Amino acid sequence: MARTMKAARMHHVGEPMIVEDLPIPEVRPTDVLVKVKACNIVPNLGNVLANWTKWFPHLPLPRLPAIFGLDASGVIEEVGSQVHAWRPGDRVYVNPARYCGGCRACRSGNTTSCPYYTFNGYFGFSQLSQKMFDDYPYGGLCEYMTAPQYSLVKLPDNLGFEAASRFGYIGTGYRALRRANVGPGTTVLINGISGTLGLGCAVFALGLGTRKILGTGRNLDLLKRVKALAPDRIEVHQLGDVTTDTWAREITGGVGVDVVIDALGPGAPQATMLEALAALRRGGVQVNIGAVAGEVPVNLHYLMDNDIQLTGSAWFTAGQGQEMADLVETGAVDMSVFEHRRYALADVNTALAGIENRDGGFSNFVICP
Repeated sequence: MARTMKAARMHHVGEPMIVEDLPIPEVRPTDVLVKVKACNIVPNLGNVLANWTKWFPHLPLPRLPAIFGLDASGVIEEVGSQVHAWRPGDRVYVNPARYCGGCRACRSGNTTSCPYYTFNGYFGFSQLSQKMFDDYPYGGLCEYMTAPQYSLVKLPDNLGFEAASRFGYIGTGYRALRRANVGPGTTVLINGISGTLGLGCAVFALGLGTRKILGTGRNLDLLKRVKALAPDRIEVHQLGDVTTDTWAREITGGVGVDVVIDALGPGAPQATMLEALAALRRGGVQVNIGAVAGEVPVNLHYLMDNDIQLTGSAWFTAGQGQEMADLVETGAVDMSVFEHRRYALADVNTALAGIENRDGGFSNFVICP
């Protein structure tokens, strides 16, 4: 193996990444070394690199210079001396969620609530995150990265590296679906169904046996493409004159939907989220994964009287990622909906600049080192 590797690092916020030669990392006892085959980039990565310290100063970036890259997949090159369940040659997705493993939350299995919880190659959730960045300084935008064995998802042969590198944003939606107990017989409304988060929700909601999926969006052409995935099970609504709740109740015979997955981003109007909330049936659940910005006015009396739950959901576990891979392996989920746009590592800045010219959630921008 070569002694050095190529890696894209950001030295200053808002400036382009620089591709440099760095030493290949050494593997610690409970870690593996992964040869990266694909690393997904999404529109929010541009925000993280250019605006994060101004928009969300309470969510820290790693100490610069740093290797970013949230969603990586590849092949295990080497395993540590205390790694027993994995072998060199295994095809894996690397879940970027990092946690300490020793706190009360981690010991209870609720790793997402760990006070050290951090997205490797992206950003952290508290000032404790730098400890995780120090332990795992290699994001996916490099040729080799180390990863803890707890983060790995084994990939079936029918799941390519490019599609697997989309698992992060799909997994965010998958965990929300599981949290809301989505399954056969469920009706689900996905706010922003044609976007990066929303389309993944739709694909896996189909795989989980959802009876009817309702989806909202602004681009009619993209909405038509989403409906074509399952014309008998998906209904779409272009946002405009008719409110989302009025449309959804008409589709459901006045009852409302069981679940709302709100995948609208910070730039979306709050009214659109609230209309979806009003589309819930009595006892329904709304899970937020897109983070509409600002203080959203919610009628708590209405929620209480109608036994409605409003909650957030952050990321997903490696175990849930394995469930996703299993659904793909069995054919319950078809990942061919994603159109891969591949770039070399040397072209990472070009890829980031061009990502705004995507076809909603259908485009999958990947760096292939």
